[in-house]
Amino acid sequence: IASGPAGGTRLPSPVFPAGLSYAKDEGPGEVQTPLTGQAARTLRIGDGVWFRHAKAGETAEHADEALVVSGDRVIGQWATYRGKGLIYT
Repeated sequence: IASGPAGGTRLPSPVFPAGLSYAKDEGPGEVQTPLTGQAARTLRIGDGVWFRHAKAGETAEHADEALVVSGDRVIGQWATYRGKGLIYT
Protein backbone atom coordinates (compact mmCIF):
# COMPACT_ATOMS: atom_id res chain seq x y z
CA ILE A 1 0.00 0.00 0.00
CA ALA A 2 1.36 3.40 -0.92
CA SER A 3 2.09 5.97 1.81
CA GLY A 4 -0.84 7.76 3.38
CA PRO A 5 -4.41 6.73 4.09
CA ALA A 6 -5.68 3.71 2.16
CA GLY A 7 -7.81 4.66 -0.82
CA GLY A 8 -8.41 3.87 -4.46
CA THR A 9 -5.14 5.41 -5.67
CA ARG A 10 -3.05 3.86 -2.91
CA LEU A 11 -4.18 0.24 -3.11
CA PRO A 12 -3.05 -2.38 -5.63
CA SER A 13 -5.72 -2.95 -8.29
CA PRO A 14 -6.85 -6.43 -9.37
CA VAL A 15 -6.52 -6.38 -13.18
CA PHE A 16 -6.59 -10.03 -14.34
CA PRO A 17 -8.88 -11.72 -14.74
CA ALA A 18 -10.97 -8.67 -15.56
CA GLY A 19 -14.00 -7.85 -13.46
CA LEU A 20 -12.58 -8.37 -9.97
CA SER A 21 -12.93 -5.95 -7.07
CA TYR A 22 -12.23 -5.99 -3.35
CA ALA A 23 -14.85 -7.33 -0.99
CA LYS A 24 -16.83 -4.52 0.64
CA ASP A 25 -15.47 -5.01 4.16
CA GLU A 26 -11.88 -6.13 3.50
CA GLY A 27 -9.04 -4.87 1.33
CA PRO A 28 -5.75 -6.45 0.28
CA GLY A 29 -3.87 -8.53 2.82
CA GLU A 30 -0.69 -10.56 3.18
CA VAL A 31 -2.48 -13.88 3.65
CA GLN A 32 -5.86 -13.44 2.00
CA THR A 33 -7.51 -10.90 -0.25
CA PRO A 34 -11.22 -11.59 -0.71
CA LEU A 35 -12.33 -10.59 -4.21
CA THR A 36 -15.80 -10.27 -5.69
CA GLY A 37 -17.24 -9.90 -9.17
CA GLN A 38 -18.19 -12.16 -12.06
CA ALA A 39 -14.63 -13.47 -12.52
CA ALA A 40 -14.36 -14.35 -8.82
CA ARG A 41 -17.02 -17.03 -9.26
CA THR A 42 -14.73 -19.03 -11.54
CA LEU A 43 -11.54 -18.74 -9.46
CA ARG A 44 -10.31 -21.70 -7.44
CA ILE A 45 -7.64 -21.93 -4.74
CA GLY A 46 -4.26 -21.69 -6.45
CA ASP A 47 -5.47 -19.71 -9.48
CA GLY A 48 -3.38 -16.68 -10.35
CA VAL A 49 -4.66 -13.13 -10.06
CA TRP A 50 -2.61 -10.17 -11.28
CA PHE A 51 -2.60 -6.87 -9.41
CA ARG A 52 -1.31 -3.51 -10.62
CA HIS A 53 0.85 -1.94 -7.92
CA ALA A 54 -0.04 1.46 -6.52
CA LYS A 55 3.65 2.03 -5.80
CA ALA A 56 6.31 -0.06 -7.50
CA GLY A 57 9.39 0.80 -5.42
CA GLU A 58 9.21 -2.23 -3.15
CA THR A 59 8.73 -4.56 -6.10
CA ALA A 60 11.65 -3.00 -7.98
CA GLU A 61 13.90 -3.72 -4.99
CA HIS A 62 13.65 -7.43 -5.78
CA ALA A 63 13.90 -7.51 -9.58
CA ASP A 64 16.49 -6.45 -12.13
CA GLU A 65 13.93 -5.70 -14.82
CA ALA A 66 10.25 -5.25 -15.48
CA LEU A 67 8.51 -6.75 -18.48
CA VAL A 68 6.36 -4.46 -20.61
CA VAL A 69 3.11 -6.22 -21.54
CA SER A 70 0.57 -5.15 -24.15
CA GLY A 71 -2.45 -7.39 -24.46
CA ASP A 72 -1.08 -10.92 -24.26
CA ARG A 73 2.43 -10.11 -25.53
CA VAL A 74 5.66 -9.05 -23.87
CA ILE A 75 6.82 -6.08 -25.95
CA GLY A 76 9.84 -4.92 -24.00
CA GLN A 77 11.98 -4.98 -20.89
CA TRP A 78 12.86 -2.06 -18.62
CA ALA A 79 15.75 -2.15 -16.17
CA THR A 80 14.84 -1.26 -12.60
CA TYR A 81 17.16 0.89 -10.52
CA ARG A 82 18.39 -2.35 -8.93
CA GLY A 83 19.07 -3.74 -12.41
CA LYS A 84 21.08 -0.61 -13.19
CA GLY A 85 23.15 -1.17 -10.05
CA LEU A 86 21.71 1.89 -8.28
CA ILE A 87 20.85 2.09 -4.60
CA TYR A 88 18.68 4.79 -3.05
CA THR A 89 19.13 5.52 0.65
